[in-house]
Amino acid sequence: MQRLADLSEAEVIAAYQVEDRTVPHLRSNFVTTLDGAVEIDGKSKALSGPADQEIFGKLRMLSDVVLVGAGTVRIEGYNPLRLGAARRTWRVEQGLAENPTLAIVSSRLDLDPAAPFLAEAPVRPIVFTHPASPAEAREALAEVADVVVCGHAGVDLREVVNTLVERGLPQILTEGGPHLQGALTEADLIDEMCLSMAPILAGPGSGRITAGPRATGSRGYVLHTALAGDDGYLFFRYLREA
Repeated sequence: MQRLADLSEAEVIAAYQVEDRTVPHLRSNFVTTLDGAVEIDGKSKALSGPADQEIFGKLRMLSDVVLVGAGTVRIEGYNPLRLGAARRTWRVEQGLAENPTLAIVSSRLDLDPAAPFLAEAPVRPIVFTHPASPAEAREALAEVADVVVCGHAGVDLREVVNTLVERGLPQILTEGGPHLQGALTEADLIDEMCLSMAPILAGPGSGRITAGPRATGSRGYVLHTALAGDDGYLFFRYLREA
């Protein structure tokens, strides 16, 4: 297993770069404890460390869009999706927009249009919902985001992915939460799983990285990259089986 500290910036980026950015690709990124906990005291940030934050930032830098559930942006206290200067410069040099787009999946539209991650976003966000969501909330959110209706009784995630690709955003990074992860797994939309393992035992009580109805089948993935941080964190990149 390679040590993260032994790799150059370019080598770390290459370890997570896709072969062809024009091919739609949905990558999921989560941090978990040694005993499988997804959070401590309700937040995943408590599991993170410097090396994990470095990988987290690079995955955002490599994405066209960050797809996240509404509950996660509220609970984790998301800020406007604005990268640091060096990462913005790298993206521009690669012919990409300075910052990725934030896309939020929300059934109830329980989102405050004045929240910084919407009102102060450097790129106009996208909010995906379904026809039964509150019309007044849709109208209010349309002031600060593109509100897109996908599906019927609920948000159709396959339609969400197709819409992002049609908008020229084929490199999709999802950061959860667990219910969105479960729904994406059930829809068989996850092409890549990036898992950070924190050297922590959380004990009983915490949920897993996946939540929701029981899945009807398992999906196979192949280990592509394994890196070790000096702080004890491990970073695994799995790709969908051929």
